Amino acid sequence: MLNFSRWSIAWSVAVLGLSLSAPSFGWSISGHVKSSKGTPLGGVTIGTYDSSGKTWMTDDSGAFSFDENTTAIHGQAYSAMSVTFRNDILSLENVNAKILKVSMMDALGKVLYQRTFQHIFGFVSFDLSKYSACGAKFVRINADGVNSSYMLMDGAALRKEGDPLPTFRFTKEGYAVAIHRMTQEDETGVEIVMNEVSNNPDNSSSSQVFNIPSSSGTSSYTVPDVPTDCSGKTLKSSTTLYVDGRKVIVKFPNGYVGNKPVPMLVNYHYIGGSADGWQGMSQIAQKALGDGAINVFPQGENSPNLGPAWNVGFCCTDADDITFSRHFIKEITEKACVDPTRIYAAGFSMGGGMSNYVGCYMADVFAAAAPSAFDLDEKVTSKGLCNPVRPFPILNFRGTNDGTVPYQYSGQPSWDSGKPITWLGAKGNLSKWAEMDGCTGSPVDNGDGCEFYENCRGGAKVGLCTIKDGGHSEGDATKGWNFLKQFKLQ
Repeated sequence: MLNFSRWSIAWSVAVLGLSLSAPSFGWSISGHVKSSKGTPLGGVTIGTYDSSGKTWMTDDSGAFSFDENTTAIHGQAYSAMSVTFRNDILSLENVNAKILKVSMMDALGKVLYQRTFQHIFGFVSFDLSKYSACGAKFVRINADGVNSSYMLMDGAALRKEGDPLPTFRFTKEGYAVAIHRMTQEDETGVEIVMNEVSNNPDNSSSSQVFNIPSSSGTSSYTVPDVPTDCSGKTLKSSTTLYVDGRKVIVKFPNGYVGNKPVPMLVNYHYIGGSADGWQGMSQIAQKALGDGAINVFPQGENSPNLGPAWNVGFCCTDADDITFSRHFIKEITEKACVDPTRIYAAGFSMGGGMSNYVGCYMADVFAAAAPSAFDLDEKVTSKGLCNPVRPFPILNFRGTNDGTVPYQYSGQPSWDSGKPITWLGAKGNLSKWAEMDGCTGSPVDNGDGCEFYENCRGGAKVGLCTIKDGGHSEGDATKGWNFLKQFKLQ
C-alpha cells in the first residue's frame, strides 16, 4: 500500500532537480567549496544528481547559496513551475520546458492519459474530469527529463511521501567529483572538500580491493524449466517481501490469476532513491505491467554518503547485490508462476548501472536488460571482471546532455565518495558489450536514434538509443520493453 504525507495545496517543482516540496517544507542550502589543502575553489560547477543538465557556479571565494523556490546562485534566479488541481482541472504555471510529458495513472499503475508537448512556456491546463471518473489517482510530469509525481486529491495535487531531498554534484577540472546529499531541509555552513586527481585513472583506486561476487556463475549454464503446473504457486497479488533483510516490492498486473507462467521485470532504482519511490515513477514498469508482466522493485543498501545505492564493481556500496538479486528472484519464482526463461532487468541511473552489471554475473538468470543513464565502470571491463556466461542481449538509453553520467568517455574517475568510478561512455559501453557478445560488423542505425549490433553470438542483440539533447532520465518505455520481451533464455 502506498502511504502519503507532507501535503499542501500547491507544490513547486524546482528547476534544480527531482525533489519537490511545499513552501513550508522548502529546502535551502549554503556553504563553501575548498580543496583538500584548504584553498577556496571558485568556478565549481554545481548541479543536482537528477537534474536535466542545468548547472551553476561557485563565486571566487568558493561560496554557494540557493534554495528550492528561487534556485538562485549569485543573482541568477529561475522561476519555478507550480502545479495545482481544482475542479478536475490540472494547471501548470511558469512552465519552461522544451519537452513536457504529462501522464495520469490509476491506483494500480494503469496509464489512463498521456500527452507530450514541445516548447511549452508560461501556462498550460488540462481538463481531467473524464479520467478522474475512471479512477485517476496519480499524475507524473516530466519536464525535459525531470520526473515529478503527484497524488490527486479533491482540490489539491499532493506530493508522495518519500520524495528525497536533493543530492548535489560539485565538479571542477583537475578534481574528483564531490557529492553532498541533504539530510535536513535547511542546511547552512556546508563545507565541500574536493580532492585533486592525477592523470592516471587507476591511481585513484589503487588501494581498493575488488571482491568478485560469490555467485558469478560458471562457463556454462542450464536453461531453467518453464513450469507447466501453476497450481502450487500461492503468490498472486501485489505485496512486499523482505529478503536478506531488505525490502522487495512485487507488483502484479491487472487480472492476474496465476494459472500460467508470465514474464517478470526486475527494476533497480536510482542512487538516493528507493523501491517505494521508483515503483511509482518508472515508465518501463508501467509498460511491462500493462503487458502482463510481474514487476519487482528491490531496495538498495545505504552507501557511505549517497543514500541507497548498488554495488556495481568499484562503486558505491560493499553489499553483495548479486547474491541478493539471486535470492529474491528465487523466492519470488518459487511462490509465483513466473516464466524463468523470461526474467528481465531494467533500471535508471545507478539502477541502470546495476542492470548493466547483472549482465556480467547473472546472464544465467536474466534473459536481457534495458538500462537507462549509466554505463559499466571502465575498471570492471579492463580488469576482465565482466564475463557473461552467455551472449547477453542489452539495450542502453543515454542522453547526449546528461550532466550526471557524461555521454562521452572522459577517462577520468568521478564521484569521489571513497569509491571512484570511471564510466565507459555511451559509445564505449556499446562497443564493450558488442565485444563481449561476439558481435561482428558495425551497428545498424534504425533512424530513430537507436543503433544495434544484430550479428551477435547466440542470437543476442546489443543496442544504444541516443536521446539527442536528452538529460539524465529514463529511456523510452515502449522501445525498452519491446526489446526485452523478444528474448528468452535458450
